[in-house]
Amino acid sequence: MRIVILGAGQVGTSVAQSLVSESNDITVVDNNRERLENLQVRLDLRTVVGNAILPSTLRDAGLDDADMLIAVTQSDQTNLVACKLAHSLFNVPKRIARLRSAEYLDNPTLLAEANFAVSYALCPEQVITDYLVKLVEFPEALQVLYFAEGRVALVGVKAYAGGLMVGKPIREMREHLGDNVDARISAIFRLDHPVPPTGDTVIEEGDEVFVLAAEEHIRRVMIEMRRMTAPVKRVIIAGGGNIGLRVAQRLEGRCMVKLVESNPARTQTIANLIGSSLVLLGDATDEDLLQQESISEMDLFLALTNDDEDNIMSASLAKNMGCKRVLALINRRSYADLVQGGPIDIAISPAQISIGDLLTHVRSGFVAKVHSLRRGAAEAIEIVVHGDEKNSRVVGKRVEQLPVIPGATLVAIVRDLDRIEDIAYDGMAKIKKKGHVVIAHRGEVIKSADHVIVFCLNKQVVRKVERLFQVSVGFL
Repeated sequence: MRIVILGAGQVGTSVAQSLVSESNDITVVDNNRERLENLQVRLDLRTVVGNAILPSTLRDAGLDDADMLIAVTQSDQTNLVACKLAHSLFNVPKRIARLRSAEYLDNPTLLAEANFAVSYALCPEQVITDYLVKLVEFPEALQVLYFAEGRVALVGVKAYAGGLMVGKPIREMREHLGDNVDARISAIFRLDHPVPPTGDTVIEEGDEVFVLAAEEHIRRVMIEMRRMTAPVKRVIIAGGGNIGLRVAQRLEGRCMVKLVESNPARTQTIANLIGSSLVLLGDATDEDLLQQESISEMDLFLALTNDDEDNIMSASLAKNMGCKRVLALINRRSYADLVQGGPIDIAISPAQISIGDLLTHVRSGFVAKVHSLRRGAAEAIEIVVHGDEKNSRVVGKRVEQLPVIPGATLVAIVRDLDRIEDIAYDGMAKIKKKGHVVIAHRGEVIKSADHVIVFCLNKQVVRKVERLFQVSVGFL
């Protein structure tokens, strides 16, 4: 596809890097020449220096024959105007805008074709907030991701000594879980290298394990990998920006929250927007402040400022002073790869978290969900199966009959997603859930309308997976 990206910041750069690797024709527009030159040195793409809301700049970028506009500048107004111009002047079929203000997102009529003509609105701050809240709910996890409208969970955990499965081959997991719980280890990373998860593969302490199961079984499955952590009750958040404020608001009523912000005016604004949380004026890298706020008694420390170095320092300090678990937002992927697993339990790349939602709308129409894993090194995708046995390469085939794509594993199937059935939730009273989750064992037959989840160890195999599930030209 021919795609024009407006904005060469963290999000724009991550999007460009991802889409260039999938053989798209990419042009990036920004008013910062140096930033574009650095981008062009690293990636095979075209750049245009200019104002992203001038028709002449958009024309120079090739919007006349573009398939998609992705407006991810720092300005909501720029992104909205660009989408309107792309629709009214250039007739671009799909227009994606990054929007930070909730007021636009809460008024969908503003985004309709008659107004700003935004096909899809991306709010990275909200995506990251949702992601962080899930990690608070599952404090043992490195990542928590959902597919098929929440029916399936994929969780990344670090295997620790004491987990029931640590030191044992994968095939024994079914014996531990029993007949009523089924799960699939989708991937194992050992010292940052993938290890093929066969039945004979032994899980070792320190392995990063991605395990998939129906949502109602995921906690039971996680016990197999590691000791369970006590629920998070006490949290300190460093940074009162958009993300820090959103997270504090979401955690109110669930946890005791303290938020540390260094800007006096911003501190007052936050205090007026949240209720029971304690807002502190200060520097989260201040050892005396952390000591005064009883950091050693905290369950979780979230470093969410806009400064990578401050986040690394404050999270490392909090861990060294006794906080049980620490997490840091780090924009530079090289930094995140370097520090995770040391004093920092979880290092998160904000751009890589939010890019999954955007890629869902860039990919083929039958791709229902995309999740970026391990800060962009791998992907998990949800694909809706179309067609029949005459025009599909997968419908009517058993999993073991599918062509082998090295680096890609079909791990689960969700069937009849439009049907509600009773599900036993962790052995307790039954509740109603949509669809039926099937772990993709070798003999399972794929049917039309199934939602299949495929784990891709690297992005190079994604296109091969998509081509496998495409129907022939004659299918309507």
